[in-house]
Amino acid sequence: MHKIHIPHDHGHATEDILDVMPKIQDFMDASEMFSQLSDSTRLRILWILCHSEECVNDIAAAVEMSAPAVSHHLKLLKQTGYIQSRREGKEVLYKLKDTEEALTLHRIVDGVFSMKCPLESDFVLNEFSEDNKKKGE
Repeated sequence: MHKIHIPHDHGHATEDILDVMPKIQDFMDASEMFSQLSDSTRLRILWILCHSEECVNDIAAAVEMSAPAVSHHLKLLKQTGYIQSRREGKEVLYKLKDTEEALTLHRIVDGVFSMKCPLESDFVLNEFSEDNKKKGE
């Protein structure tokens, strides 16, 4: 790998981090992963499939959409390799695939919905309130 020269030195060690920067293909793969999350319906479907195995009709009911519309999203998720399907009688059941990429996507999705702003914690709000009271005295 050739060494990239950064024209200006601002003291941020940019050249050092370039040694560990992921390859272009890794960024392209990550971009594809995030593109799957850019559609709110697909995100809802993915969230369901991260936590259970479901058929098209149950997913459609859960996201309040038609089965054909849900099937379209399932097809896209399946093409990217994040979900898998299996036939059980007349139904096809879908779930998150057991791959590192799919599990990473699962962690991202769960992480987004479990995030809480530190400023909203009771401790920080109480401290902020106390500081404002002291300033007002």
